[in-house]
Amino acid sequence: MAMANLARRKGSALLSSAETLRYTFSLRSRAFASGSDENDVVIIGGGPGGYVAAIKAAQLGFKTTCIEKRGALGGTCLNVGCIPSKALLHSSHMYHEAKHSFANHGVKVSNVEIDLAAMMAQKDKAVSNLTRGIEGLFKKNKVTYVKGYGKFLSPSEVSVDTVEGENTVVKGKHIIIATGSDVKSLPGVTIDEKKIVSSTGALALTEIPKKLVVIGAGYIGLEMGSVWGRIGSEVTVVEFASQIVPSMDGEIRKQFQRSLEKQGMKFKLNTKVVGVDTSGDGVKLTVEPAAGGEQTIIEADVVLVSAGRTPFTSGLNLDKIGVETDKIGRILVNERFSTNVSGVYAIGDVIPGPMLAHKAEEDGVACVEYLAGKVGHVDYDKVPGVVYTNPEVASVGKTEEQVKETGVQYRVGKFPFMANSRAKAIDNAEGLVKIIAEKETDKILGVHIMAPNAGELIHEAAIALQYDASSEDIARVCHAHPTMSEAVKEAAMATYDKPIHI
Repeated sequence: MAMANLARRKGSALLSSAETLRYTFSLRSRAFASGSDENDVVIIGGGPGGYVAAIKAAQLGFKTTCIEKRGALGGTCLNVGCIPSKALLHSSHMYHEAKHSFANHGVKVSNVEIDLAAMMAQKDKAVSNLTRGIEGLFKKNKVTYVKGYGKFLSPSEVSVDTVEGENTVVKGKHIIIATGSDVKSLPGVTIDEKKIVSSTGALALTEIPKKLVVIGAGYIGLEMGSVWGRIGSEVTVVEFASQIVPSMDGEIRKQFQRSLEKQGMKFKLNTKVVGVDTSGDGVKLTVEPAAGGEQTIIEADVVLVSAGRTPFTSGLNLDKIGVETDKIGRILVNERFSTNVSGVYAIGDVIPGPMLAHKAEEDGVACVEYLAGKVGHVDYDKVPGVVYTNPEVASVGKTEEQVKETGVQYRVGKFPFMANSRAKAIDNAEGLVKIIAEKETDKILGVHIMAPNAGELIHEAAIALQYDASSEDIARVCHAHPTMSEAVKEAAMATYDKPIHI
């Protein structure tokens, strides 16, 4: 259509070769250059929320530009978070299995060694391939990709200092902030990514530390502690709270901690760090009880600071255009992800809600669907969470403690993997499935799974919660045998009636 219109303006049905070349070049420039023409949608941030929003916006017919400061798409998750950590978790698990489990299955190996450089190279290759894959998706969907640091000039203009050292202005009718989050710092603890590292540094150590101290017993700290613990580090986790992973169901948490302790991980709960000394070859941490008391010293080769994450909005000039934030820096939005400034939106880790990549992706899709006149929706109470240790722990919905607080009468059904035939067959039967359902209606309120592949098993429960299913609904669905998924069915049977295999 555009070619035909141009031809008519030229007074000819056909374009010359030169005109065709110039026109084709202009199309490519608009698709993959600076984004200086006005866009329908501009996204600041190319992480899971940002890049997914950009692709969806383009699919819905919007002229779209995505600005990413890193120069590599995928954000923290793909580059220095979810993906590289899962690569190392898998590699370290394979090493651990070879050392401790292969012989039980009749597979005899000797002199099993860690080649840390090769392990890191495999991780880097996975990251690189996936990053390039997103760039390919941008080209396929005609999303303009601007590499640089963006900041607001006005609610419809973003100034970008590009990675090439230049500056360009990107204009948009709708601008979506998707800048994610950053590592939360601790007072008096300076991260140098050598002796004292964030999760980013923990993913790139060049030597296996003999002693690793992890500050923070959340998802990230336990996962990274597991990686290095499997390949030889002595891991101690220091946590200010009285329990690990405070958001986890209490019963599951206790079993999970026992499992990690059996693997050699040590815990110092109700403990705070009050001093750090890096003057020697290693690190000396001074700690004391959270309520105060006698101080002790913990020595380590490397300390991982994993005390949570904080919204990243630095340098965006939010105050210049008047975007409101809460006291911890999260951008305030309404149900359509709109800020108090017309035409400016926010998604993902920079707004309230779970700081999870998949939540950010759903935010991104819903946000641009609203812009297209459709209806978008994300229920933050039904976003699954997974700790990718071994065993994994996955959950969706409410914990038993949360249900108790509501005052609703409920029933609990549980089924251990020790009674699951597939788990026994593969000699990996640690863990259980726990289902919580409303007593009167049998509506499922929460599901919690501790198992080797809990992160895959949880999605049956996520679908069930999304459609307000009952435990009987799951129990009456035929599950293939032998599978780990049968434990979910049996737990559902235990919730509304009785299980078969225990």
